[in-house]
Amino acid sequence: MKIVLIGAGNLATNLGKALKKAGHDILQVYSRTATSAEALAAILGCPATTDLPTIDNRADVYILSIKDKALRDVIGELTRALNSSGAALSEKVFLHTAGSMPMDVFKDKAPHYGVFYPMQTFSKARETDFSMIPTFIEWNDETAHTRLAALAQSISRRVYPLSTADRKYLHLSAVWACNFVNHCYDIAAGILAAHHLPFDVMLPLIDETARKVHTLSPHDAQTGPAVRYDENVIAAQSALMADDPELQQLYELLSKSIHRQAKHM
Repeated sequence: MKIVLIGAGNLATNLGKALKKAGHDILQVYSRTATSAEALAAILGCPATTDLPTIDNRADVYILSIKDKALRDVIGELTRALNSSGAALSEKVFLHTAGSMPMDVFKDKAPHYGVFYPMQTFSKARETDFSMIPTFIEWNDETAHTRLAALAQSISRRVYPLSTADRKYLHLSAVWACNFVNHCYDIAAGILAAHHLPFDVMLPLIDETARKVHTLSPHDAQTGPAVRYDENVIAAQSALMADDPELQQLYELLSKSIHRQAKHM
């Protein structure tokens, strides 16, 4: 398929590489930032642009991987630009990759549209095996479904239909399992650094914790003082954070939540 990528961030970079490897023709990369657009375009061997009115109108699919708050405006700008160029929107499919945005952001702007949501954390500098990433799709009509399913299945072996309503909760779960966990790593790294200890001493613990949930439920894998609510340990550790009341409160709230979950299971 002929594809134009709207966005050049972490997800677009990894998705673009996977699509090119699968044999798709990446016609162009758009980003509001020239540096980002040109960097990804160089990797994919295609032109870059920062100007939506110059967007390539030959694509079969336009994939938008941009900030949620910009999505509606960019969809409007993109479809107006394509209309002005003489492109037939009835021949195009428009997709976004946002976990938390509804499919209907395209409604009344494009005839065929959908959602292509690969549930993974992405970084530009780290290669990702797309074939193993659970990819969730949603579509508004059969034209969008046919093209979207073929596109998703060309790079992932794990493609599932999912409604907007359910995808919101999937994305919320991903935030808890990924973003909040990374924040906890960052907190741990700060505590270690303050006492001249390297973060890599945590890696065996982190790796074993992650491996456990491949064979145990997260509940059964949970250990530590909060499970049994060891008040002596909790109080002592909380006191170590007295100079950061917000972090202290977060520690105490999480400890109570872990204990409450343990009692109810």
